[in-house]
Amino acid sequence: MSPRTLYRKLVDSHTVAQLDQQHVLLYADLHIMNEYTSPQAFSSLREKNRTVLRPQLQLAVVSHIIPTHPVSVANRVILDPASALQASNLKRNSREFGIKLFDTNHEEQGIEHIIAPEHGWIRPGMVVLCGDSHTTTYGALGALGFGVGTSEVEHILATQTLVYRLAQDMRIKVDGALPAGTSVKDLVLLIIARIGAQGARGYAVEFCGTTIVGLSAEARMTLCNMAVEAGARAALIRPDQITYDYIRQRAHALDTEKFQQALGDWQQLYSDEDAVFDAEHVFAAQEVAPFVTWGTSPDQAIVVNELTPDPSQAVGQHAGATIAQALQYMGLPAAAPILGLPIDRVFIGSCTNGRIEDLRIAAGMIKGRKVASTVRAMVVPGSGEVRRQAEQEGLADIFIAAGFEWRQPGCSMCLAMNDDVLAPGERCASTTNRNFEGRQGRGGRTHLMSPAMAAAAAITGCISDVRTLENQHA
Repeated sequence: MSPRTLYRKLVDSHTVAQLDQQHVLLYADLHIMNEYTSPQAFSSLREKNRTVLRPQLQLAVVSHIIPTHPVSVANRVILDPASALQASNLKRNSREFGIKLFDTNHEEQGIEHIIAPEHGWIRPGMVVLCGDSHTTTYGALGALGFGVGTSEVEHILATQTLVYRLAQDMRIKVDGALPAGTSVKDLVLLIIARIGAQGARGYAVEFCGTTIVGLSAEARMTLCNMAVEAGARAALIRPDQITYDYIRQRAHALDTEKFQQALGDWQQLYSDEDAVFDAEHVFAAQEVAPFVTWGTSPDQAIVVNELTPDPSQAVGQHAGATIAQALQYMGLPAAAPILGLPIDRVFIGSCTNGRIEDLRIAAGMIKGRKVASTVRAMVVPGSGEVRRQAEQEGLADIFIAAGFEWRQPGCSMCLAMNDDVLAPGERCASTTNRNFEGRQGRGGRTHLMSPAMAAAAAITGCISDVRTLENQHA
């Protein structure tokens, strides 16, 4: 057999039928649903008198619309009528078709891309589908995860398969140690800024190199989560001992014998030495510095002490117009420092940076300090488990003492689908994954950055260079 990439091995192992040169019928090991991409599929199943083929391989999570007010989860109420109806429909559909549900008041409730790995549902070699683009997150554990369209959910529910268009292979290699004051969020913002928001379009990206090998499982999730912001259809990292240890602690359904059996298969999940990639990029970790976005796309990012771009210096009229439009929306001048720019809000959370490691980094930065009087800052854990762990470790006390709002789990201010939104013109230092126009609220201005950078912004009241503050790794 010809040498194959990890991506092709995963596709081949799940191919039910080759439909043509570009498409296969792909089997899914797990399908995750949320409240806003599944209602039409269930309605159609009823109309056709069909059922869910394998309900035990489905997982439903009320995710994006959840309010995060600091009341107990048991008493949490969705006040918006449209959102409440979506949650009610998901509950009804899950009950009728026998699907496990993390409902509005479930004590383990949280963001779908955080609770699925932390409960051991994601394992190397799996194909995982979800009606959300950040399903690429699961590649951090060696699983092929990608988002599907609303119209595809019905087919998946009825057949546990998907008509899948094959992607090309891209390898992104990063070697070396990340400099002090930087994190994987800075690394991925650098990569996206360099290759562009469409730079990985049509590709399944495999990350490799000594930098990647040295990352924790949670940091790898941040990296794979944001790969879609470069257009990647999937992101993968070869499973290793870090992966196995993470899963061993969480996949309680695997006893010792089953785990050892699975481990034998997982250790075969790598790209063959002579495998051919259609595209390749190489970066040095020493290039990484604290990054922050200045515009309205994740690839519009600069090192924090650089200047905003000048449209007149752009190559091509379209590029100049794009820069000018983004600067206008963000209320920023051209060729000006972004360092010291006052901010109104700070949001630490989301499926990109709402894990316990992210909260530890942010808490280490703000310990003993106070949120600037001009800033409203909130921390929203990615799940009930993350929230409990943060409270047990004393992180919540640090945030509260500093003046942060300590919220209940949820997607929160990542996107304007719940109660947490920016007002028009408000400027936010955010650990989320997208800074599109209106993403966090109509007229809101989002600057993507790492948890450490967001914490620094909360303290100083402006976009700051975390490297100039002390105790960034406390």
